[in-house]
Amino acid sequence: MKLRSTDPLLRRLSLTNPIHFLALGFGSGLLAKAPGTYGSLAAIPLYLLMSYLSLSWYLGVTLLLMLVGFYICDKASKDMRVHDHGAIVWDEIVGMLITLAAAPAGWEWLLLGFVLFRFFDILKPWPIKWLDAKVHGGFGIMIDDVLAGVFAFLCLQGVVYFAG
Repeated sequence: MKLRSTDPLLRRLSLTNPIHFLALGFGSGLLAKAPGTYGSLAAIPLYLLMSYLSLSWYLGVTLLLMLVGFYICDKASKDMRVHDHGAIVWDEIVGMLITLAAAPAGWEWLLLGFVLFRFFDILKPWPIKWLDAKVHGGFGIMIDDVLAGVFAFLCLQGVVYFAG
């Protein structure tokens, strides 16, 4: 079983380039199978570091990472000369951070947030699928995962509310 993707398009990127390193989710996007899932997992250490921030700081940092992500994803996709290559997983990282905003402490909530985000990211219910197909560039790469994160956030917070 190949752990690392052998896609020749990936030769156009370099982990020594900070933009590419971030776009590839610290290297997680290079894994051969399910790079989006591994990109989502790569968000967890970042989330755990950010979970000590106040909610306003957490949201501010997440917003900044989203805005920077428009550029990061656009640059990486242009360098690869392909739109939204599966190895570009910065959008999954930001989507997970959105999902986990204000989540209670505990591995159960982290796991539920992960499952909910992957569900919406893979299934892509309307309007996520429409945005994924119609919007291009760095914004297009990011927006479907941002919206999947919002959907997952709403579901997670609903579970928190009704479980509490």
